[in-house]
Amino acid sequence: MTKEHHYNSQLIWTGNLGNGTKNYKAYDRSYTLQVEGKPLIEGSSDPAFMGDPSKYNPEELFLFSLSSCHMLWYLHLCSTEGIVVTDYQDFAQGTMVEYSDGSGAFTEVILRPAVTITDLSKKELALQLHHKANQMCFIANSCKCAVKHEALIH
Repeated sequence: MTKEHHYNSQLIWTGNLGNGTKNYKAYDRSYTLQVEGKPLIEGSSDPAFMGDPSKYNPEELFLFSLSSCHMLWYLHLCSTEGIVVTDYQDFAQGTMVEYSDGSGAFTEVILRPAVTITDLSKKELALQLHHKANQMCFIANSCKCAVKHEALIH
């Protein structure tokens, strides 16, 4: 049995400097992301593509999506296996290539979760659950690039 879940978001380009996209340098790459009832997220393109370095770019948001989905699945799996997690931090890294025609793609994402558990006798199982979390993650299952993880258990 399958269930459908539907999500809505609103993206608003805020970078019209008065002349729209008259030429490549005539506009700002800024935008806002909004979901009703939630805080606004300010975004821009990566600085390599004339973006504002003080705002989140799509590539960073992609990493955040993968990292947070993996964490949420991992915490769920730990809770059902009796592993008590007291701290979780991820230091994700992604590699994107840009092709000669201007297009690009992520070729690899490495999640590096550092996890603290209360019972180190369950360390092996805690490590194995990262593999299962990766299999269960909705975002990772939607990607065509490899999503890897290099976990540490404390």
